[in-house]
Amino acid sequence: MTTSIEGRIAEELGVREQQVRAAVELLDGGSTVPFIARYRKEATEMLDDAQLRALEERLRYLRELEERRTAVLESVRSQGKLDAALEANILAAESKARLEDIYLPFKPKRRTKAQIAREAGLEPLADGLLADPSAEPKAAAAAFVDPEKGVADAAAALDGARSILTERFSEDADLIGELRERMWTRGRLTAKVREGKEEAGAKFADYFAFSQGFTELPSHRVLAMFRGEKEDVLDLALEPEEPETAGAPTAYEAAIARRFGIADRGRPADRWLADTVRWAWRTRVLVHLGIDLRLRLRQAAEDEAVRVFAANLRDLLLAAPAGSRATMGLDPGFRTGVKVAVVDATGKVAATETVYPHVPQQKWDASLATLARLAREHRVELIAIGNGTASRETDRLAADLIAREPELKLTKVMVSEAGASVYSASAFASQELPELDVSLRGAVSIARRLQDPLAELVKIDPKSIGVGQYQHDLSEVKLSRSLDAVVEDCVNGVGVDVNTASAPLLGRVSGIGAGLAENIVAHRDTHGPFKTRKELKDVARLGPKAYEQCAGFLRIQGGDDPLDASSVHPEAYPVVRRIVRSADSDVRGLIGNTAVLRRLRPEEFVDDSFGLPTVTDILRELEKPGRDPRPAFRTAAFKEGVEKIGDLRPGMLLEGVVTNVAAFGAFVDVGVHQDGLVHVSAMSKTFVKDPRDVVKPGDIVRVKVLDVDIPRKRISLTLRLEDEVPAPGAAAPAGSGGERRPGRAPQPRQGRQGQGGRGGGAGRGGIRGGGRDAAPANGAMADALRRAGLLNPKDGGRS
Repeated sequence: MTTSIEGRIAEELGVREQQVRAAVELLDGGSTVPFIARYRKEATEMLDDAQLRALEERLRYLRELEERRTAVLESVRSQGKLDAALEANILAAESKARLEDIYLPFKPKRRTKAQIAREAGLEPLADGLLADPSAEPKAAAAAFVDPEKGVADAAAALDGARSILTERFSEDADLIGELRERMWTRGRLTAKVREGKEEAGAKFADYFAFSQGFTELPSHRVLAMFRGEKEDVLDLALEPEEPETAGAPTAYEAAIARRFGIADRGRPADRWLADTVRWAWRTRVLVHLGIDLRLRLRQAAEDEAVRVFAANLRDLLLAAPAGSRATMGLDPGFRTGVKVAVVDATGKVAATETVYPHVPQQKWDASLATLARLAREHRVELIAIGNGTASRETDRLAADLIAREPELKLTKVMVSEAGASVYSASAFASQELPELDVSLRGAVSIARRLQDPLAELVKIDPKSIGVGQYQHDLSEVKLSRSLDAVVEDCVNGVGVDVNTASAPLLGRVSGIGAGLAENIVAHRDTHGPFKTRKELKDVARLGPKAYEQCAGFLRIQGGDDPLDASSVHPEAYPVVRRIVRSADSDVRGLIGNTAVLRRLRPEEFVDDSFGLPTVTDILRELEKPGRDPRPAFRTAAFKEGVEKIGDLRPGMLLEGVVTNVAAFGAFVDVGVHQDGLVHVSAMSKTFVKDPRDVVKPGDIVRVKVLDVDIPRKRISLTLRLEDEVPAPGAAAPAGSGGERRPGRAPQPRQGRQGQGGRGGGAGRGGIRGGGRDAAPANGAMADALRRAGLLNPKDGGRS
């Protein structure tokens, strides 16, 4: 390659090659992205974590490409077919697809018809007809008839020649690349329902008669249609553009003909060659392009779905923590009762109970008495209510408790319990809460999630938290890698108290894996809390490199050195000492002293080891040491008297919580067991490209009810509170889920992307319906789809 990997990445990211080279060197040396972004700004010249993640991903791809390039060169060389021109082409390939196109003619394969024809000596016939179409095909073929070689007559000879040319046409790298791009930009994906599958596949009804251009398809539609095909409901076809004239050669056939100098000039072999081009297009080239573009569609859809999943996970992990306040967790249930767990300000379990306020026992007053006693005994401030089955009924129970016991000054909050059952049954939960029954561990997790979502959710596999679509249709490796990166960035962005953090939380800190995390906890249990960061060096197998990577992200509150409670890295403590001397103060007197710190000039403390970016970060950190970047905690207030979908009326103004964000809009919990959908078109007066630019999961928003479809359990909401409510009988707004479709076959409409995913939600057992974690890894997105009436409840959460 003429351009190095570092140079190519630099060009793609719009940065200097030296920056990329420095980052690659650090990554290869074992540094993590959070460490490089935070503590090596001088080396990379301020590359941020997003750029570094993109760099890391691209570096992996290009290195895999180089490995494959080496293997291809070796394979072709071993066949004795590598000449200078071919080697140059292979070295110039800039993508895996281009490299495979070049390699295709040389890739070892089973004996083909073309190979058999060559062995029968028919290649001169194919070459002759291609070079000189003035020859009459049958007459030319007669000279190649040889029954002993399997060529019985002239027709058999021509068939063999056609196989040779077909293979040649279909393995021309430049031609295939050109046709692939043409089909990608102009082709369409079409879907139709299989005969007799209309009722069984009703959840895919939006695709029973569907067609849309490849480049226009949003990811959720692609994944939904592929799932419909997998479940034998839909037949899919990838179609190039239609020929302008019926019976005329397609543009693709014309391109093949041009490439090989084939034209209809009335010569004897022209017709035979044109038929060969048509045969090659229909039997080989189109099939090959169809496979390639299917893969491309899936990969593009996967990339977008993973991006949305990762973004939603980031928002959930960085949700506002309620903080160190005694909390009561309620895990709702009907027959089995409401599981109750009280945790103290540090998250330690103080008490557990089970109450039975709902049907069939209906011990409402006894349940209230128990909850009041627990709240009083343990000075509970917050009540965290899981948002699963019986959540709204349990919310009423909490509201009644607050009304009857105002002196307790309790605040209730609905909490996502996605993945709670996964945690409850996990090995870590058994180790952490061995004395508790599995059913009660969920209530503990719910309470702790309110106190600190990040610290609790890291105990669960990110995929089980469930904030994405079509999870089981995605690449396991790609999804896991992306989600793990998000968790790592979030944990290190917030920082971790080394004396209180669980092993799963410590395991996500830069430079610390599961094994070292267990060693840190064991050392803490044996020797007591760490008093300084230096003591981390005494932990078994925590060497200099791990210490360098993790020390700045670990906090020690109330330790011997106040800097250990900040994000200032120990390696930079000498800089702080110089700052302290310059300010004529001590460390404790300087920390938080904004007036003094803002008078200091960062450039005065720059030296050979620490540049201006690091010194500026240090001064900013000294102003607010250990500052939590997460937003302040606040709660939504559901409207009194609005508890079920039948209580909603168009025009109502409500407060709700954003539960999930998709490409087509946002789902909002307004407290009626059924999430409403704010379509992307109803989010702002201006054009919204990405709904996440407007809202994120966990946001508390004010919405207006536009339309309520009780039979189909669909609620249309708007963030534009001045929007007019449609008159009764009028068509619902685009994307509301409430419009009536004329005709028997639903057609795609530009403003209704949300409905495209109706059948394809990667469903977990409905959070508000039954079975909190029926398929726990499948996602809260499906819960939101189901609660919004966009996922057939008969789907059962299958993915």
